[in-house]
Amino acid sequence: MKSRKVGIVGAGAVGATAAYTLSIMGTCHEIILFDIAEGVAKGKAIDMAQASYYSQQGTIITAAETPADIKDCDIVVITAGVPRKGDMTRADLLMINAKITKQVVENIKENSPDAIIICVSNPLDVMTYVTKQITGWDNNRIIGLAGALDGSRMAYQIQKLTGYAANQTGSLVIGDHGENMIPLPQKVSVGDIPLTELISPSQMAGIIERTKFGGAEIVKHLGTSGYYGPGRAIAHMVEAMLNDSKAIVSCCTMLDGEYGYKDVAVGVPIVLGAKGVEKIIELELDEETKEKFAVSVNSVKDGIDILKENNFFD
Repeated sequence: MKSRKVGIVGAGAVGATAAYTLSIMGTCHEIILFDIAEGVAKGKAIDMAQASYYSQQGTIITAAETPADIKDCDIVVITAGVPRKGDMTRADLLMINAKITKQVVENIKENSPDAIIICVSNPLDVMTYVTKQITGWDNNRIIGLAGALDGSRMAYQIQKLTGYAANQTGSLVIGDHGENMIPLPQKVSVGDIPLTELISPSQMAGIIERTKFGGAEIVKHLGTSGYYGPGRAIAHMVEAMLNDSKAIVSCCTMLDGEYGYKDVAVGVPIVLGAKGVEKIIELELDEETKEKFAVSVNSVKDGIDILKENNFFD
């Protein structure tokens, strides 16, 4: 990757926060924003560009007038989509966001044909699968934000309980980015000390429960989903790829036999580098975790089946 150019489709709270975070970090040479709401991307791009004056490394931040302007990007982040409202069924939400994702992805495929795509739109695992099917690209170039965010929420819960340094706390969450996610605090350490040596089994169970509902807790207070956490998690993933750092992060990726599953996208630990998903790390899972993982995978497959039943991929 030479140009270090990142496109962000959807300049709402999450997309804009990701862009602002990247500009402050100085990770990219150029960031280009697009949003269907007139003026939103332009106004935020101007505001961020002015803020980046105080960054150590300057970043060019512009707004795309049309989707076709998201071109020649190394990485494109998709946050576009609608939240579930009123009497909208899960099938309704799936079809609406799948259609939005399809349109966005077709534009990316045409104008940034060498890009890596990060999916953030919900339901995340199914939209990651949709992106793979629409592009036809290699699996390594299609990644969904999942454990990078959920893992940071778990690390927050561990730090809150123990009081020990957050930046020394491991994070590992696998499965879907939803109610069937599987936090694995028993597999992480604080510093060099396994967490199992520091807290009790009941405290471990509490961390798992609070991690699973970490997003809902924010909604309860704000009345809307969080955006600083997702924005920073996206920036972490982008930085790992642009810097080819080979960072181990739990992300949503297409499985092709790993963990015993094929043709489904779900969160597992991966190595992130210049090629995107450089490797999928297969953990040894105990029987209980295998059963939970099966439930999680099947919940994603259920969503994919809804799209197939509605002839979405035809």
